[in-house]
Amino acid sequence: MNIRPLLLGLPLLLTGCSTMSNFSWSSLSPFNWFGGSIEVSAKGVGDVGAGTPMTEAAIGKGLNNNYRIRGGMATNQGQIVSYFQALDGDDVKLVITGEPKGHVQRVDVMDAKIATEWGSKLGTPFSELFSKAYGACKPAEGEDVGKVECVAQQSRNVSYIFSGKWAGPQDLIPPDDTLQSWTVSKIVWHAKAQ
Repeated sequence: MNIRPLLLGLPLLLTGCSTMSNFSWSSLSPFNWFGGSIEVSAKGVGDVGAGTPMTEAAIGKGLNNNYRIRGGMATNQGQIVSYFQALDGDDVKLVITGEPKGHVQRVDVMDAKIATEWGSKLGTPFSELFSKAYGACKPAEGEDVGKVECVAQQSRNVSYIFSGKWAGPQDLIPPDDTLQSWTVSKIVWHAKAQ
């Protein structure tokens, strides 16, 4: 079998691919052949963003059908919100919230396999992303009380929840030298810039 013509044609084929619109070289990775990888960007999480309807089908599709989806209703600051949980087995990996019969407003990412388009992910130390808390961080609220929320430098639609050890009050931000060793425990995408 003569494979030389195939080897000669391969560069031409690959050159042609580079001019295709919306082509991603990462799509050639074997990791993306089944389900596809998901990342957090300024526009959303995977294909889930501000234009995604709050329906199980739309959210499942936007997450490449990588998760089992279950939904429900809750109250947030006196408002009724609709939410969907994306599960891997029994573990909740993402929580998607928005207005009932509306669109996605927020996605909380707790899946260590999902990184931001800038390379940060769960476990990334504060010191790799910020030099100081001032101007970027505030005490986290709700179920994240006792942690610190910091807006990503690359996009105000993305924030990080950092957690770590500190003996101070929950409603204050720890000193910068303490925060240096804290790590990302959650990534949050917001439809509206923070």
